[in-house]
Amino acid sequence: MTTYKDAGVDIDLANKSLDSAKKHIKSTFNKNTISDLGAFGGCYLFPKDEYSDPVLVSSTDGVGTKLKIAFLTNRHDTIGQCLVNHCVNDILVLGAKPLFFLDYFAAGKLNSATFNDVIAGISKACKENKCVLIAGETAEMPGFYNGEDYDLSGTVVGVANKQDMLSNRKIKKGDILIGLHSTGLHTNGYSLARKVLLNNYSIDDVINDFNKPLGEILLSIHKSYLHSILPILDMPWLHGISHITGGGIIENTTRILPSGQQIEIDWRSWETPLIFDIIENLGSVPKDDMRRSFNMGIGMILVVDKTNIDDAIASLKKSKEDHTVIGEIV
Repeated sequence: MTTYKDAGVDIDLANKSLDSAKKHIKSTFNKNTISDLGAFGGCYLFPKDEYSDPVLVSSTDGVGTKLKIAFLTNRHDTIGQCLVNHCVNDILVLGAKPLFFLDYFAAGKLNSATFNDVIAGISKACKENKCVLIAGETAEMPGFYNGEDYDLSGTVVGVANKQDMLSNRKIKKGDILIGLHSTGLHTNGYSLARKVLLNNYSIDDVINDFNKPLGEILLSIHKSYLHSILPILDMPWLHGISHITGGGIIENTTRILPSGQQIEIDWRSWETPLIFDIIENLGSVPKDDMRRSFNMGIGMILVVDKTNIDDAIASLKKSKEDHTVIGEIV
C-alpha cells in the first residue's frame, strides 16, 4: 500500500504548520476582514465610504534568488518582509495604498519551523504596511524543489481614487528627481551578487568594513517607502514615482516617462553603498552592468516639480527618509 505521505506529501504536517502560523496571520486582520482562515477565498469588505471613484491596483512578485541566501544562512524571518514591501512599493508608484496581501509558499519538503518564520515575516510587514494577510497557498511538491528549499511569491491589492492616481501626464522637462536611499540590494541582482561574492567569501565570513557576516548583509530587508510617501501622495507637485528594481535606475524611471523625455542622472550625487563597490571590484563587473542589475543605493525615485523641491525635501526630512537630489527630466 502506498499513501500520499509515502509519495512525500504530508497533509497533516501542512495543517499543523498552518495552525501554528495562525496567530501571525490573524494579527493582521482588521474590521474589513470578513472571512476566516481555511475558507476557499479571502473576503474583504471594501471601504467604499472612503473613496469616491475607487480603482483597485494589484501587483504580484517574488524575491528572486535572495531565497538562496535565506537557505544558506538558515534564516527565514526577513524574506517575507522583503516580499511584502516590494509589492507595496510597486503599487505605491501608481498612488495606491495596500488593502490586503496573499502569499504562495511551495517547498519540496515542508519544514514547519521555516514556514512559521516566513509567515511571521510576511505578517510583520503586512502590519507595518497596514494591510491584511487575507489568504494564501502552501504546497508540498516533492521532486520539484530540492529538499526543504522553497519558493515564495505574493500578491498585493490596493486602492486609489481614479482622479488621484499617478501617471505620466504631469511629468515634464525640468522636473527634479529625488532618490530615496535603499537598505542594500533589496530583492534584485542576487544572481550576480552570489556569483561574485560567494566565489570570494563564505556566507558566514565577517566583512571587516561592515563588522557583520556576509549573509546578514545580503538579507537586509527591502525597504517599504509607504509611510514616507503617504504624506505627499496627494500633493500636486508630485508628478511621478519609480520603484528601482531589476533594470536599475534608468530603465525603471524611463518606464514612467512620457514619450520624448529622458532622465539625466548625476551618479556622483550620492554615496554608493559599499556592498556595490565590493561586487563591482571583486567581479570586475562593468559599470553599466552594475547600474542595470542593482539599485546602487537608490530604492525609489520621486519626480517633483522644480518649484516645489523645498516642500518635498521638508516632508522627507519630517519622515526621516534619507534622500538625495540625483537628477532631472530632460
